Amino acid sequence: MPNVDLTHLRVLTHSAIRLESADGETVVYADPFDLVEEPHDATLVLITHPHYDHLSPANYARVANGSTEVVAPASIANEVAALNTVATHLMRAGETLDVHGVRIEAIAAYNTDPSRLEKHPQENGWLGYVVTLDGVRYLIAGDTDEQPDNRAVTCDVALVPIGGTFTMDPVQAAALINRIRPRVAVPTHYGNIVGAPEDAEAFAAAVDPGIAVEVKLER
Repeated sequence: MPNVDLTHLRVLTHSAIRLESADGETVVYADPFDLVEEPHDATLVLITHPHYDHLSPANYARVANGSTEVVAPASIANEVAALNTVATHLMRAGETLDVHGVRIEAIAAYNTDPSRLEKHPQENGWLGYVVTLDGVRYLIAGDTDEQPDNRAVTCDVALVPIGGTFTMDPVQAAALINRIRPRVAVPTHYGNIVGAPEDAEAFAAAVDPGIAVEVKLER
């Protein structure tokens, strides 16, 4: 198993994630949003669902270039068509895609907490992804609660939402981490629209000591 080197992992803000291969040849973004930089360096852009803080055409344009390809839920084909990509790969939960040396496994992302069932209903077919890059498996959970689909995931690094309101809160997210037991847990979806910066501390405190927690949020 390769070492888990998070040097090439960034959480730019909220749920905007950037992964880069060790050789710098492949760059994967998930849900680019509220970006400051305009690098136009994306090999792949993963979209989890159509909410404005996850599918943002203006922010997609900041990372995209003439060869960028998009991966998105099949249920939002009409929404992602507006991005005018050179190629769009539409996925459903349980499907696997190999593209540009990256393996992408689609997992269902949805709410189960009664207080937010209408936010991300299971029937919408929205997704999280397990991305394998340089032999390391990264869970990008999407907007979700703990549920049977993500409880079945095996990964090395788990990026999970902790902001509450629309997703798991810090304690709920830690419970998922303690169940699936990645080598490293990285909190997302806080400190911007929902969730306070100190939520990362509450999350880290609730994660089992044998699992490393890395706070990668940049702003």
